[in-house]
Amino acid sequence: MRDIAICGCGPAGLSAALFLHRAGHRVTLFERFSEPKPLGSGLMLQMTGLHVLERLGLREAIHARGHRVDRFVGRVVPSGRLVLDVRYNVLRGDQYALAVHRGALFEVLFNEVRRAGIALEANFELQTIDMISGGRGALVDSKGRRVGSFDLVVDALGSRSPTLPQFYRLRTESLDYGALWATLPMPPARFQPNTLEQRYQRASVMIGVLPVGRHGGVSEDQVTFFWSLRGRDFEAWRQAGLDAWKDRVRSLWPETDVLLNGISSAEQLVFARYSHHTLRQPYFGNVATIGDAAHSTSPQLGQGANMAMLDAAALADALTEHADMSHALAGYAKKRRLHIRLYQALSAAFTPFYQSNSRALPFVRDILVAPTMRMPFVSRLLASMVVGSWGLRMDRNGAPRV
Repeated sequence: MRDIAICGCGPAGLSAALFLHRAGHRVTLFERFSEPKPLGSGLMLQMTGLHVLERLGLREAIHARGHRVDRFVGRVVPSGRLVLDVRYNVLRGDQYALAVHRGALFEVLFNEVRRAGIALEANFELQTIDMISGGRGALVDSKGRRVGSFDLVVDALGSRSPTLPQFYRLRTESLDYGALWATLPMPPARFQPNTLEQRYQRASVMIGVLPVGRHGGVSEDQVTFFWSLRGRDFEAWRQAGLDAWKDRVRSLWPETDVLLNGISSAEQLVFARYSHHTLRQPYFGNVATIGDAAHSTSPQLGQGANMAMLDAAALADALTEHADMSHALAGYAKKRRLHIRLYQALSAAFTPFYQSNSRALPFVRDILVAPTMRMPFVSRLLASMVVGSWGLRMDRNGAPRV
């Protein structure tokens, strides 16, 4: 049995807490909010993430809150030409994604953490980790409080974790484009069922509509609406006013009018900024880094929460397989190395085709790449990439071996 501190109550931290608690370790969660809560909007649970939730016995609970997605469709405006069409049914078995609000995933994981009786220290904003005798770690918060002596500290605080510059020579690239997000009631029969729909104007504009099911006691199905926006343009967007922005969105995708009517103030829209970094080694001493803290990127491939939960499962498995902590952390890094590096590279390569100021890249996307998607081999390749299985060993049932 090990004493383990986990910092952060996102998908990575909560999943790690459950896996490690069930493995017999003494786990304490640390969270800066007085009451842990989700941040963000809709996300895609691919089969990789769903298999992790199945290991935790939570797949049925998340299905009750989510919305099945069988297809991604992207069209350019104003022509309406189809330039992205990813269908899960080209793969073997019953493959699909489950779109959920981040709040729904949080509810399912956090409710299980509470049911398990895992200790939680709220109002603790981690500042540094002190390495003490025997390789153990103590947590120091922003007020100078020093807490505990832990065999292992797990950093699940995301891409802006304060411990990253403490332990790593970090090269973080702030991405030009972020996105405005809003979650709204699902309109009747306006968009394609079980489909993530997107519209593109070159690569500088991307609009998306994703059905995400229900969360937080909401009785009706919800949809997440998003609009790509450069970080440097966010203040200008605010100054221009909501009506001017709505007019522009309607001109590009008239069917979104029913959603725009539900947005009455800018406060309903959350602006998310993105960055890209990949740790060469996701641990330092007895500190393990998981989720976006270890590998942040654009959400273009929809892998963030899935990768985070795979990290949590791999870390717990490695600690079970190795009695020595250094061997366990090296084993964790080895389990995740190929998959993480592959998808970080794919994300870095694909994102500029959909979010950038380039005129050449969307031309390549629309004129040269789009026609190849009709080829069976290419369509299967794209679908398997989106599923998140590249770089993972899979068992006979299609479950990832992390």
